[in-house]
Amino acid sequence: MNRTRALYLLLGLLFLGLIFSHFSGGDLTRERLAPNAVVLAFGDSLTYGYGAVNEPYPLQLEKMVERKVINAGVSGEVSLSGLKRLPKLLEMYHPSLVILCHGGNDILRRSSKESLKANLVAMIELSRKSGAQVLLVGVPGFGLLGLSTVPLYEEVAEEQKVLYEGTILEQIENEPSLKSDQIHPNGLGYSLMAEAFAAVLRESGVL
Repeated sequence: MNRTRALYLLLGLLFLGLIFSHFSGGDLTRERLAPNAVVLAFGDSLTYGYGAVNEPYPLQLEKMVERKVINAGVSGEVSLSGLKRLPKLLEMYHPSLVILCHGGNDILRRSSKESLKANLVAMIELSRKSGAQVLLVGVPGFGLLGLSTVPLYEEVAEEQKVLYEGTILEQIENEPSLKSDQIHPNGLGYSLMAEAFAAVLRESGVL
């Protein structure tokens, strides 16, 4: 085999490997949301809109994506409670997409990261079994250099092969002008969350 042929063969194998690594496991395809699709925004106070209840991100996202977005946020909820609450909502709304932004209260309470990860994975699996795609949102925690996204969120997204946005909350939490208190965004902060999620959906072909 000459060197040119060997090079082409290697490049071909690498290309196939990239395709396989991108689509293997989890969400094999990114299905475009139908005009009548329902999006379930699921989480805690960051989804509910604490600090700007008239401008929560689900309401602002609904206008951006022109799809029905259900605000299923409950202030103060921990991930285990969310896991128990999710099945009924999936059965009620039959969403095509679940935006999962959960775990902030687990982090604040310094709960087990192993338990948080397990609960996030279980919520993703429940959403998939119901027929929904998932967008996981990375939540920040306190670090040596301020607030930064907890690494386990990206780990879960990579392992489960789901859509992921891991920067917007970190940016908001480190900018006082975008917050209504020490933790929660204000109306502008929630608007930026909605814009970031819409951008991920467009870039992935879901919108």
